[in-house]
Amino acid sequence: MSQWLASVIDPYYQQVLMLVGIYIIAALGLNLITGLCGQLTFGHAAFLSIGAYTAAILTRNFHMPFLASLILGGLMAALFGILLGIPVLKLTGDYLGIATLGFGEIVRVAFTNMKITGGAIGLAAIPRASNLVNVTIFVILAVAAAVLLENSRFGRALKAIREDEIAAGAMGINAMWYKIQAFGIGCFLAGISGGFYAHMLQYLNPNDFGFLKSFEILNFVVLGGLGSIPGTIVGTTVLTLAPEFLRFVQEYRMMIYGLLLVLMMIFRPNGLLGGVNFRRLLRRRKQKATALSS
Repeated sequence: MSQWLASVIDPYYQQVLMLVGIYIIAALGLNLITGLCGQLTFGHAAFLSIGAYTAAILTRNFHMPFLASLILGGLMAALFGILLGIPVLKLTGDYLGIATLGFGEIVRVAFTNMKITGGAIGLAAIPRASNLVNVTIFVILAVAAAVLLENSRFGRALKAIREDEIAAGAMGINAMWYKIQAFGIGCFLAGISGGFYAHMLQYLNPNDFGFLKSFEILNFVVLGGLGSIPGTIVGTTVLTLAPEFLRFVQEYRMMIYGLLLVLMMIFRPNGLLGGVNFRRLLRRRKQKATALSS
Protein backbone atom coordinates (compact mmCIF):
# COMPACT_ATOMS: atom_id res chain seq x y z
CA MET A 1 0.00 0.00 0.00
CA SER A 2 2.80 2.43 0.92
CA GLN A 3 4.62 1.70 -2.38
CA TRP A 4 1.41 2.33 -4.32
CA LEU A 5 0.84 5.61 -2.46
CA ALA A 6 4.44 6.67 -3.15
CA SER A 7 3.84 6.15 -6.87
CA VAL A 8 0.62 8.23 -6.77
CA ILE A 9 1.41 10.94 -4.18
CA ASP A 10 4.83 12.47 -3.63
CA PRO A 11 6.30 11.35 -0.23
CA TYR A 12 6.68 15.00 0.84
CA TYR A 13 2.97 15.70 0.22
CA GLN A 14 2.11 12.46 2.01
CA GLN A 15 4.04 13.70 5.05
CA VAL A 16 2.25 17.06 5.00
CA LEU A 17 -1.18 15.40 4.66
CA MET A 18 -0.35 12.99 7.48
CA LEU A 19 0.64 15.92 9.69
CA VAL A 20 -2.71 17.61 8.91
CA GLY A 21 -4.57 14.42 9.87
CA ILE A 22 -2.55 13.94 13.07
CA TYR A 23 -3.22 17.52 14.14
CA ILE A 24 -6.94 17.16 13.32
CA ILE A 25 -7.19 14.23 15.77
CA ALA A 26 -5.44 16.27 18.50
CA ALA A 27 -7.52 19.38 17.76
CA LEU A 28 -10.79 17.42 17.93
CA GLY A 29 -9.80 16.31 21.43
CA LEU A 30 -9.08 19.91 22.47
CA ASN A 31 -12.32 21.10 20.85
CA LEU A 32 -14.23 18.67 23.08
CA ILE A 33 -12.54 20.08 26.20
CA THR A 34 -12.37 23.78 25.34
CA GLY A 35 -14.91 24.29 22.57
CA LEU A 36 -17.74 22.06 23.75
CA CYS A 37 -17.17 21.98 27.52
CA GLY A 38 -15.64 25.46 27.89
CA GLN A 39 -12.60 24.37 29.95
CA LEU A 40 -9.49 26.39 29.03
CA THR A 41 -6.35 24.24 28.86
CA PHE A 42 -2.79 25.11 27.84
CA GLY A 43 -1.31 21.65 28.38
CA HIS A 44 -2.71 19.62 25.49
CA ALA A 45 0.78 18.98 24.07
CA ALA A 46 1.68 17.16 27.31
CA PHE A 47 -0.92 14.48 26.62
CA LEU A 48 0.22 14.31 23.01
CA SER A 49 3.76 13.64 24.29
CA ILE A 50 2.55 10.99 26.79
CA GLY A 51 0.82 9.11 23.97
CA ALA A 52 3.80 9.59 21.66
CA TYR A 53 6.43 8.30 24.11
CA THR A 54 4.24 5.43 25.36
CA ALA A 55 3.48 4.17 21.84
CA ALA A 56 7.08 4.67 20.67
CA ILE A 57 8.62 2.83 23.65
CA LEU A 58 6.16 -0.07 23.30
CA THR A 59 6.94 -0.60 19.60
CA ARG A 60 10.68 0.19 19.82
CA ASN A 61 11.66 -1.53 23.07
CA PHE A 62 8.97 -4.21 23.49
CA HIS A 63 8.15 -4.86 19.79
CA MET A 64 4.40 -4.54 20.31
CA PRO A 65 2.11 -4.24 17.26
CA PHE A 66 1.58 -0.65 16.17
CA LEU A 67 -2.20 -0.63 16.66
CA ALA A 68 -1.95 -2.03 20.20
CA SER A 69 0.76 0.45 21.20
CA LEU A 70 -1.26 3.30 19.64
CA ILE A 71 -4.37 2.44 21.70
CA LEU A 72 -2.30 1.96 24.87
CA GLY A 73 -0.65 5.34 24.25
CA GLY A 74 -4.09 6.92 24.01
CA LEU A 75 -5.25 5.16 27.19
CA MET A 76 -2.13 6.27 29.06
CA ALA A 77 -2.77 9.89 28.04
CA ALA A 78 -6.43 9.51 29.09
CA LEU A 79 -5.37 8.08 32.48
CA PHE A 80 -3.08 11.05 33.15
CA GLY A 81 -5.83 13.37 31.92
CA ILE A 82 -8.33 11.92 34.41
CA LEU A 83 -5.78 11.95 37.26
CA LEU A 84 -5.00 15.60 36.51
CA GLY A 85 -8.64 16.49 35.91
CA ILE A 86 -9.89 15.31 39.33
CA PRO A 87 -8.05 18.08 41.24
CA VAL A 88 -7.66 20.84 38.63
CA LEU A 89 -11.13 20.82 37.05
CA LYS A 90 -12.42 22.39 40.26
CA LEU A 91 -10.69 25.50 38.90
CA THR A 92 -12.10 27.62 36.08
CA GLY A 93 -10.89 30.11 33.49
CA ASP A 94 -7.34 31.43 33.74
CA TYR A 95 -6.59 29.42 36.89
CA LEU A 96 -7.34 26.17 35.07
CA GLY A 97 -5.21 27.32 32.13
CA ILE A 98 -2.25 28.06 34.43
CA ALA A 99 -2.61 24.68 36.19
CA THR A 100 -2.59 22.77 32.89
CA LEU A 101 0.32 24.88 31.64
CA GLY A 102 2.27 23.91 34.75
CA PHE A 103 1.45 20.22 34.20
CA GLY A 104 2.70 20.50 30.62
CA GLU A 105 6.04 21.85 31.81
CA ILE A 106 6.32 19.12 34.47
CA VAL A 107 5.80 16.42 31.82
CA ARG A 108 8.35 18.03 29.47
CA VAL A 109 11.01 18.25 32.23
CA ALA A 110 10.24 14.67 33.36
CA PHE A 111 10.75 13.30 29.84
CA THR A 112 13.95 15.35 29.52
CA ASN A 113 15.40 13.62 32.61
CA MET A 114 14.18 10.06 32.06
CA LYS A 115 16.57 7.47 30.65
CA ILE A 116 13.87 5.38 28.91
CA THR A 117 12.76 8.42 26.87
CA GLY A 118 16.29 9.22 25.71
CA GLY A 119 16.58 12.28 27.94
CA ALA A 120 17.46 15.61 26.37
CA ILE A 121 18.96 13.84 23.34
CA GLY A 122 15.58 12.42 22.42
CA LEU A 123 14.23 9.04 21.39
CA ALA A 124 15.40 7.80 17.97
CA ALA A 125 15.05 4.64 15.85
CA ILE A 126 11.27 4.51 16.24
CA PRO A 127 9.75 2.16 13.62
CA ARG A 128 7.98 3.85 10.72
CA ALA A 129 4.37 2.67 11.08
CA SER A 130 2.26 5.76 10.34
CA ASN A 131 1.04 6.14 6.78
CA LEU A 132 -1.61 8.16 4.98
CA VAL A 133 -4.10 5.27 5.01
CA ASN A 134 -4.13 4.49 8.75
CA VAL A 135 -4.01 8.20 9.67
CA THR A 136 -7.00 8.89 7.38
CA ILE A 137 -8.96 5.97 8.88
CA PHE A 138 -8.41 7.29 12.40
CA VAL A 139 -9.32 10.85 11.36
CA ILE A 140 -12.66 9.56 9.99
CA LEU A 141 -13.26 7.57 13.20
CA ALA A 142 -12.36 10.60 15.36
CA VAL A 143 -14.67 12.92 13.40
CA ALA A 144 -17.53 10.38 13.56
CA ALA A 145 -17.02 9.94 17.33
CA ALA A 146 -16.91 13.73 17.84
CA VAL A 147 -20.17 14.21 15.90
CA LEU A 148 -21.92 11.41 17.83
CA LEU A 149 -20.72 12.81 21.16
CA GLU A 150 -21.80 16.37 20.30
CA ASN A 151 -25.32 15.26 19.34
CA SER A 152 -25.74 12.91 22.31
CA ARG A 153 -27.04 13.56 25.80
CA PHE A 154 -23.40 13.77 26.90
CA GLY A 155 -22.68 16.53 24.36
CA ARG A 156 -25.77 18.52 25.36
CA ALA A 157 -24.68 18.30 29.01
CA LEU A 158 -21.23 19.65 28.08
CA LYS A 159 -22.83 22.57 26.22
CA ALA A 160 -24.98 23.33 29.26
CA ILE A 161 -21.86 23.34 31.48
CA ARG A 162 -20.10 25.65 29.01
CA GLU A 163 -22.96 28.15 28.98
CA ASP A 164 -23.67 28.18 32.74
CA GLU A 165 -22.23 25.58 35.10
CA ILE A 166 -24.40 26.67 38.04
CA ALA A 167 -27.60 26.44 35.98
CA ALA A 168 -26.49 23.04 34.63
CA GLY A 169 -25.98 21.82 38.20
CA ALA A 170 -29.44 23.09 39.15
CA MET A 171 -30.85 20.97 36.32
CA GLY A 172 -29.28 17.84 37.83
CA ILE A 173 -26.12 17.66 35.72
CA ASN A 174 -23.06 16.48 37.67
CA ALA A 175 -20.70 19.07 36.15
CA MET A 176 -17.51 17.70 37.69
CA TRP A 177 -18.17 14.14 36.44
CA TYR A 178 -18.95 15.34 32.90
CA LYS A 179 -15.87 17.58 32.81
CA ILE A 180 -13.60 14.70 33.89
CA GLN A 181 -15.11 12.47 31.19
CA ALA A 182 -14.60 15.17 28.54
CA PHE A 183 -11.02 15.69 29.70
CA GLY A 184 -10.32 11.95 29.54
CA ILE A 185 -11.76 11.57 26.01
CA GLY A 186 -9.95 14.68 24.77
CA CYS A 187 -6.65 13.43 26.21
CA PHE A 188 -7.22 9.99 24.66
CA LEU A 189 -7.47 11.61 21.21
CA ALA A 190 -4.31 13.62 21.96
CA GLY A 191 -2.50 10.39 22.89
CA ILE A 192 -3.60 8.70 19.66
CA SER A 193 -2.38 11.75 17.74
CA GLY A 194 0.95 11.57 19.57
CA GLY A 195 1.37 7.88 18.68
CA PHE A 196 0.92 8.64 14.99
CA TYR A 197 3.28 11.62 15.30
CA ALA A 198 6.03 9.47 16.84
CA HIS A 199 5.76 6.76 14.18
CA MET A 200 5.76 9.31 11.38
CA LEU A 201 8.84 11.35 12.41
CA GLN A 202 10.61 8.31 13.97
CA TYR A 203 12.23 10.68 16.48
CA LEU A 204 10.94 12.41 19.61
CA ASN A 205 12.39 15.27 21.63
CA PRO A 206 10.73 16.64 24.80
CA ASN A 207 11.22 20.22 23.59
CA ASP A 208 8.86 19.54 20.67
CA PHE A 209 5.98 19.29 23.16
CA GLY A 210 6.31 22.55 25.05
CA PHE A 211 3.88 25.41 25.55
CA LEU A 212 4.20 26.55 21.93
CA LYS A 213 2.82 23.22 20.67
CA SER A 214 -0.17 23.50 23.03
CA PHE A 215 -0.75 27.07 21.85
CA GLU A 216 -0.51 25.95 18.22
CA ILE A 217 -3.24 23.30 18.73
CA LEU A 218 -5.39 25.85 20.58
CA ASN A 219 -4.98 28.17 17.58
CA PHE A 220 -6.41 25.45 15.32
CA VAL A 221 -9.58 25.27 17.41
CA VAL A 222 -9.99 29.03 17.92
CA LEU A 223 -9.40 29.90 14.26
CA GLY A 224 -11.89 27.30 13.08
CA GLY A 225 -14.48 28.27 15.67
CA LEU A 226 -14.84 27.05 19.24
CA GLY A 227 -17.25 24.14 19.48
CA SER A 228 -17.42 23.62 15.71
CA ILE A 229 -16.21 20.26 14.40
CA PRO A 230 -16.06 21.40 10.72
CA GLY A 231 -14.37 24.59 11.96
CA THR A 232 -11.75 22.59 13.84
CA ILE A 233 -10.99 20.56 10.70
CA VAL A 234 -10.79 23.67 8.48
CA GLY A 235 -8.76 25.67 11.03
CA THR A 236 -6.26 22.84 11.48
CA THR A 237 -5.91 22.35 7.72
CA VAL A 238 -5.44 26.08 7.00
CA LEU A 239 -2.88 26.70 9.75
CA THR A 240 -0.91 23.51 9.03
CA LEU A 241 -0.74 24.13 5.28
CA ALA A 242 -0.21 27.93 5.47
CA PRO A 243 3.55 27.71 6.27
CA GLU A 244 4.00 25.24 3.38
CA PHE A 245 2.21 27.52 0.88
CA LEU A 246 4.27 30.49 2.08
CA ARG A 247 7.66 28.83 1.52
CA PHE A 248 8.20 30.92 -1.62
CA VAL A 249 8.58 33.94 0.71
CA GLN A 250 10.77 32.08 3.19
CA GLU A 251 12.04 35.15 5.06
CA TYR A 252 8.58 36.62 5.64
CA ARG A 253 6.37 33.54 5.87
CA MET A 254 6.00 33.59 9.68
CA MET A 255 5.20 37.31 9.58
CA ILE A 256 2.52 36.68 6.91
CA TYR A 257 1.25 33.73 8.93
CA GLY A 258 0.85 35.99 11.98
CA LEU A 259 -0.82 38.70 9.90
CA LEU A 260 -3.37 36.17 8.60
CA LEU A 261 -4.23 35.21 12.19
CA VAL A 262 -4.67 38.87 13.20
CA LEU A 263 -6.92 39.58 10.19
CA MET A 264 -9.00 36.49 10.96
CA MET A 265 -9.54 37.62 14.55
CA ILE A 266 -10.59 41.10 13.34
CA PHE A 267 -13.03 40.04 10.63
CA ARG A 268 -14.12 36.63 12.01
CA PRO A 269 -13.72 36.85 15.81
CA ASN A 270 -15.83 33.68 16.28
CA GLY A 271 -13.58 31.73 13.93
CA LEU A 272 -14.01 30.63 10.34
CA LEU A 273 -17.09 28.51 11.03
CA GLY A 274 -17.91 29.62 14.57
CA GLY A 275 -21.66 29.99 15.10
CA VAL A 276 -22.48 28.26 11.81
CA ASN A 277 -25.07 25.53 12.32
CA PHE A 278 -24.74 23.20 9.34
CA ARG A 279 -27.75 21.08 10.29
CA ARG A 280 -29.94 24.19 10.38
CA LEU A 281 -28.56 25.37 7.03
CA LEU A 282 -29.25 21.98 5.44
CA ARG A 283 -32.76 21.97 6.91
CA ARG A 284 -33.48 25.43 5.49
CA ARG A 285 -32.13 24.45 2.08
CA LYS A 286 -34.29 21.33 2.11
CA GLN A 287 -37.36 23.38 3.06
CA LYS A 288 -36.67 25.86 0.27
CA ALA A 289 -36.25 23.03 -2.26
CA THR A 290 -39.53 21.48 -1.08
CA ALA A 291 -41.33 24.83 -1.36
CA LEU A 292 -40.01 25.46 -4.86
CA SER A 293 -40.93 21.97 -6.06
CA SER A 294 -44.49 22.32 -4.74
